[in-house]
Amino acid sequence: MAARPVVSVYGLNGSKLEATVPLPSVFTSPIRPDLVQFVHKNMAKNHRQPYSAKQQAGEETSAESWGTGRAVARIPRVGGSGTHRSGQAAFGNMTRGGRMFAPNKIWRKWHVRTNTNQKRYATASAVAATGVSALVSGRGHRIAKIQEVPLVVSAEAESLKKTKEAVALLKALSAYADVEKVANTRSQRAGRGKMRNRRHRQRRGPLVVFAQDNGISHAFRNLPGVELVDVTRLNLLQLAPGGHLGRFVIWTQPAFEALNKVFGTQTEASAQKKGYTLPQSLVTNPDVSRIIASDEVQAVVRPAGPRFTKRPFTQKKNPLRNTQVLVRLNPYAQVLRRTEILGLNKKTAKKSHKKAASQKFLDLLKAD
Repeated sequence: MAARPVVSVYGLNGSKLEATVPLPSVFTSPIRPDLVQFVHKNMAKNHRQPYSAKQQAGEETSAESWGTGRAVARIPRVGGSGTHRSGQAAFGNMTRGGRMFAPNKIWRKWHVRTNTNQKRYATASAVAATGVSALVSGRGHRIAKIQEVPLVVSAEAESLKKTKEAVALLKALSAYADVEKVANTRSQRAGRGKMRNRRHRQRRGPLVVFAQDNGISHAFRNLPGVELVDVTRLNLLQLAPGGHLGRFVIWTQPAFEALNKVFGTQTEASAQKKGYTLPQSLVTNPDVSRIIASDEVQAVVRPAGPRFTKRPFTQKKNPLRNTQVLVRLNPYAQVLRRTEILGLNKKTAKKSHKKAASQKFLDLLKAD
């Protein structure tokens, strides 16, 4: 994406306009799937509604332990007589009708705080991923007939008010296939969720980003899977649903031009986020093989010697066991070895001298 200086703008009829828009700096941000998944997981937890078990659940009976001496366990038992319930164990988590073990509490830590800089970094990465067609297609969006990614439409799209106008725009841009895909995936949810205002499940479709809502939200809101968001309120949960990068985004021209003000650049601070500048990649060109094969690198690389003309040298002998290989890797090892040998010779000579002296003394004692 960093190699593309400008992006084309398309009209309401799908034709390419003469106007072009410079690519915002946020599209050159490092794409960090690990950070996006971490921040998305923490942000998704902040929508949870606390729940817990009733505090008296399972302990509303008048049960009391019978104590020892009656050949039964000491678990509390229901009093009374004349019913099946009398004498039954109660309260315990292993008993019928008893409480659960470690019931959920309302004061559990449901929400998670995330560093602001981390959230901004993840959002910038998600925006950069929307400009990579491979990531957008790999996420499942139908963009085979799209002429360009990122897809930018003229400012007139923000004034659309009818759903049929929005459908006509998507068809003109060859983006309606993604909406049809979402409509075909709509199905009933399995389980109790059907009774809790979430009866159906479906995939995510295009995300429409605008700068001024002059009716565009009313035009697109009834299309299945389509979501809308203001460019100043970009959300990671919408840019990377499920923590997966590469959502299909349709930008209006004013929104696309406002990205440099929202996120800033690598050298200029953002106008919306105080003191924030975009993260910069440590490696500007990750294609290492291309760097090695470049003329600049090959011009300073030392030519291979006669030993390396056929095949590169590979070390197959253990330098800890092979002295020649050890000396070739560490020439000073030869000096250390020589010093060690001389030291052993001195010790051996000294020991033999002592032995000879002691033997001479023993011989003198025997002579006496």
